[in-house]
Amino acid sequence: MLTFPSDSPPVSLPLNTLPSGVAELTHLGVIRVAGEEAAKFLQGQLTQDVALLGLSEARLAAFCNAKGRMQASFIVFKRSADEILLVCSRDILPATLKRLSMFVLRAKARLSDATAEYTLRGLAGDAIETIACGAHPAWAKLDFDEANLVFLHPGAGQPRALWCAPTGTPAPAGAVLPLAHWHWLEVQSGIAMITQPIFEAFVPQMLNYESVGGVSFKKGCYPGQEIVARSQFRGTLKRRAYVAHTDGTPQVGQEVFHAADAEQPCGLVAACAPHPTAGFDVIVSLQTAAAADADGGRLTLGSASGPALALLPLPYALLEDI
Repeated sequence: MLTFPSDSPPVSLPLNTLPSGVAELTHLGVIRVAGEEAAKFLQGQLTQDVALLGLSEARLAAFCNAKGRMQASFIVFKRSADEILLVCSRDILPATLKRLSMFVLRAKARLSDATAEYTLRGLAGDAIETIACGAHPAWAKLDFDEANLVFLHPGAGQPRALWCAPTGTPAPAGAVLPLAHWHWLEVQSGIAMITQPIFEAFVPQMLNYESVGGVSFKKGCYPGQEIVARSQFRGTLKRRAYVAHTDGTPQVGQEVFHAADAEQPCGLVAACAPHPTAGFDVIVSLQTAAAADADGGRLTLGSASGPALALLPLPYALLEDI
């Protein structure tokens, strides 16, 4: 059973009823980077080592400003040796494409919005088994003719994968999975993608990106690299991402408060989705001190008198050092 702490709403979800099927991911879009220097160009822009990216793998990556604040995040994979796709939230895609294009200069790389050319679907549970027999680690990639299947971190213990195929390609077999259920599995994975309400709100470690394969500390420079590296090596990071449950109605970008300080927020909602049974689950980026004192002091949503937040265990281990 999936259960919640005693101070949260008394809801549970039997493991054999976890969401499973195929969801059309209409909230995501695709940026194509094509050309013989596509990987070289992205190597100088993203937190991930794109130069070492193989055709059988994908990566999580962030695009930061000079202060290390995330302006976008992507699922990155190669369609071919000289064509790379960046999957990101649609609400930031036009501005992100414009910013990235400013840095192309003389690089032999062409950037375009390829959203209309591809259909993106999320596969969960049994829907993955009908396509790919056996388990695969997160960020592995399989190709099926013109379609690509990227394995993601599980949500609530349920396997998940991203299906990307040219528009018009028949959908994978499987029950229809409501988009709201896919969003819940995303929240349960503990990995929040950047959307407009949290634009430039976090350095990557504030969303645990270094712990889920979203940051390479061995590659060369990129915008904000010095800040990101300093946060990791000098122990200056004071915020982390946590999964929580609430009986309230959260919104991305909403502030979180701790009983010890009713005036100053201690965190921010980075992602949220309705729980299939009751309430909402959220990913919140919190001050580590407030999270450590969550048992002794009440965490609330929106204000000091707002609905309570109950922290849940993270589904992965945090990377403490390099």
